This record gives sequence, structure tokens and C-alpha cells, in this order.
Amino acid sequence: MAETKKTLKVTQVGSPIGRRADQRATLIGLGLNKMHRTRELEDTPSVRGMINKIKHLVRVEEAE
Repeated sequence: MAETKKTLKVTQVGSPIGRRADQRATLIGLGLNKMHRTRELEDTPSVRGMINKIKHLVRVEEAE
């Protein structure tokens, strides 16, 4: 039986202008650097922690 890995769909909805440098770096680490860009990322504790740090700048959905 193959295990399916959960993925999250993360979309940037807030601008990094005027934010701290570590928040900008976190966006880039997730592969987001422009408004309304979307990435599908594996649901791991490290990715969840990064999302939690910039939750006011992104929208998260469960990918299908």
C-alpha cells in the first residue's frame, strides 16, 4: 500500500513591504515572493511552523 503524502496549497495574499526581514526570508523559503503566487508544499512540521510565522501574509488550503 502506497501512502499518500498530504500537501498544502499556500497562497501569498499579503505584501512583505514593511515587514521584518525574517518574515520576508520565510516567504522566500516557502517559494513565495510575489502577491497571489501559489505553491503546493508537503505537510510537515517545519512547513507548518514557517506558515505559522507568516500566517497573516498567506492563505492555506488542503490540496486534493
